Amino acid sequence: MSKLRYSVIFGEIRPEISERISLGIIIYDGRQFKVRYSEKKLKLLKSLFTEKEYAFVSKMIRTLSKNELINSESVINYLSRYSNNLVSVSKLQSIDVEVSKKNIDWLYNNYVYRC
Repeated sequence: MSKLRYSVIFGEIRPEISERISLGIIIYDGRQFKVRYSEKKLKLLKSLFTEKEYAFVSKMIRTLSKNELINSESVINYLSRYSNNLVSVSKLQSIDVEVSKKNIDWLYNNYVYRC
């Protein structure tokens, strides 16, 4: 059984006090990376960020979701170490559950947004 591996994508609201909001998750099923994010949470940032900041965060999240950047664990490790002050990515974590739609949905619902 392969383990479910994931990383959480955060919007940094006030980095000086570590205030942040989870916007999405990166799932690694052993073969490919998938990004899933909450459009509703992303839109909430419009009222918290300047127009330029929101545009940057929105573009970055959408770019990540197209899997244009994420093609290896080393990319996630890089993103987790060298984030900017608006978006951060957690280190790749693993949990002892099988990779399935049900478990991926559970992870998304608990870390990002309950559908």
